[in-house]
Amino acid sequence: MTLPSAHLLLDWYDRHRRVLPWRSGPDQSADPYHVWLSEIMLQQTTVKAVGPYYHRFLEKFPTVNALAAAERDDVLAAWAGLGYYSRARNLHACAQQVVKLGGFPRTVEGLRALPGIGAYTAAAVAAIAFGVPVVPVDGNVERITARLFAVQEPLPAARKALAQLGASLNADKEAKARPSDFAQALFDLGASLCSPRSPACGLCPWQQGCAGYKAGLAETLPRRSPKAEKPVRYGVHFLVMDEAGSVLLRKRPETGLLAAMTELPGTEWRSTPWSGAEALEHAPLKADWLPCGDVRHVFTHFTLEVSIYAVKVKRFSNQIAQIGFLTPVDAVETLSLPSVMVKCFRSGLKTLGV
Repeated sequence: MTLPSAHLLLDWYDRHRRVLPWRSGPDQSADPYHVWLSEIMLQQTTVKAVGPYYHRFLEKFPTVNALAAAERDDVLAAWAGLGYYSRARNLHACAQQVVKLGGFPRTVEGLRALPGIGAYTAAAVAAIAFGVPVVPVDGNVERITARLFAVQEPLPAARKALAQLGASLNADKEAKARPSDFAQALFDLGASLCSPRSPACGLCPWQQGCAGYKAGLAETLPRRSPKAEKPVRYGVHFLVMDEAGSVLLRKRPETGLLAAMTELPGTEWRSTPWSGAEALEHAPLKADWLPCGDVRHVFTHFTLEVSIYAVKVKRFSNQIAQIGFLTPVDAVETLSLPSVMVKCFRSGLKTLGV
């Protein structure tokens, strides 16, 4: 099929482009640090949710050098709440590598060699920050491509074909002459007119070149295979606070889910529920524990149900350092607590009347 005109899309973009915190204005050069940071934050997260985190993160780490020089725990703490914490660990490692290199590589291949940067992010940074004529294929561009070419094979099986087709969207000269704008125009089209539900095809600059629209299929594309039901895992975590207002915390292992994050002491997360008696065998100390109810948290591949117990003690024993470390209750949420642990912490505090 004949690809729709890049001119039509770019003309639409020049009139309707979104104003985003990390986006440079017309005729301004993009800051690669800002582009890279925003792209990492936007993985699995919405533009609306990312905005406040992006501003706070830049205030704390205004340059890639500042990020590279920071302590990893400070980076994790600044990231807490955005989820997918391996992104934050890779972000820190990537910043250190960029500083060693003397700056961001300006090619897709060079960017892909950095920690935490995959095919999409490398293409996005290369196109937007360095004017490399490539098409970054994210969820928006994938959806546009499925509709333009009327690809009816469901996701995820169709993903490879859509990536190949999406990479061809910049075939004409005007797209290659404005690679940064063309990539962002695709993002904006997918985020507005070519939305997942009820696309505004009547307003779309590419309507006439869209095979999905002509076939009356646009709203149904891309198709998706039925999702498997998520398994449920179960855990128990314990909030202990002393009369001085200190809370017992510990670090998670350096590898695995939520690696190196901070948590309340607790059990492993397993596929069967914990009985009350069994759970208390894993408590960090013997005490009259108060049940605080359950916390439910949804991860990408499973749902976690956590039972919370809390107790206030007069003072901690000297052996407590073998379990974890103490932090003032008012400072707990400034640490690198993942969202599920923030929920557990607040549930325990409520039960203790703090």
